Amino acid sequence: MAELLRFREDEPVDHPAVTVDSYIQQANSAAVRIEPGDDARALIPHLADLRLIEVNFPVFTDGRGYSAARILREAGYTGELRAVGDVLVDQLFAMRRCGFDAFEPDRPLDPADAEAALSRWDHVYQPAADDRTPIWALRHPVTHG
Repeated sequence: MAELLRFREDEPVDHPAVTVDSYIQQANSAAVRIEPGDDARALIPHLADLRLIEVNFPVFTDGRGYSAARILREAGYTGELRAVGDVLVDQLFAMRRCGFDAFEPDRPLDPADAEAALSRWDHVYQPAADDRTPIWALRHPVTHG
């Protein structure tokens, strides 16, 4: 594993994450790991008890983790949401928009490339979990008269 890239001020969880099935059966961990095919919605009743949710990307072409992140953030999860596995620098911007605030890629990312990827676009075109205002809303603000 490469070095953890994290955008949070709190202390990272220092113990391994359990599987979703294990967590649902016992619910005695502060960290869980979502694999492709797991239903992130199963964790919604437990979000207040979780400090870390890892979402595994076994291959960079598997986009199900983006949906899992968005589901969890829209359901109110405020803990650490970490993308792990085959995470590429080109994916960081979209992953941040979906709600990921930490990354643990299989291979190291160049810090300068990561910073460039995260700051590449000043404006976005659609709303997402990051609460950035879409450019169309900036161009045509709603006024109440």
